Amino acid sequence: MPITRLNHAVLYVRDVERSVAFFRDVLGFERLDMTPTGFSGAAFLRAPGSTNDHDIGLFEIGQAAMDSTAGRGQVGLYHLAWEVDTLAELQRLAHRLGDAGALVGASDHGTTKSLYAKDPDGLELEVAWVVPAGLLDDAAVASRRSIRPLDLAREMTRYGPETPGGIGVSQPAKAAATG
Repeated sequence: MPITRLNHAVLYVRDVERSVAFFRDVLGFERLDMTPTGFSGAAFLRAPGSTNDHDIGLFEIGQAAMDSTAGRGQVGLYHLAWEVDTLAELQRLAHRLGDAGALVGASDHGTTKSLYAKDPDGLELEVAWVVPAGLLDDAAVASRRSIRPLDLAREMTRYGPETPGGIGVSQPAKAAATG
């Protein structure tokens, strides 16, 4: 059987409680009671709507930890990305991330509409809405090769604020069925 999806990610953070607060209060993650007994400095969280056992693990390494230089001089992870179900939810999270001072960008990738943010340790994350396969047109598919600023109001008018996203789908239905 092939790999089907990412199950969880684990991050090293300076202060686990500060990171838990960010993921919980800004993004709505739930802290799970699964840290091994007698093991401090770790937390496991699940994203709202997730069916995973957990989506993210956080391990504290202390305030003296250096910033990650991945992508600026060494290989490493660039960012993690989560999907939302509607453009209205993407807009709600844009406000939450902005209010938290974490929002660093918003991009239109044609088949996905994305927000970019940084957690308290400066690790980047993405929150995206995926255009449903049945609504993809040739222009959206062709524009996957470019990155444009996201005009969320325009996209909400085009697709509707409550249209369910195409969760994990970025191919038109006919191409996905034959490809």
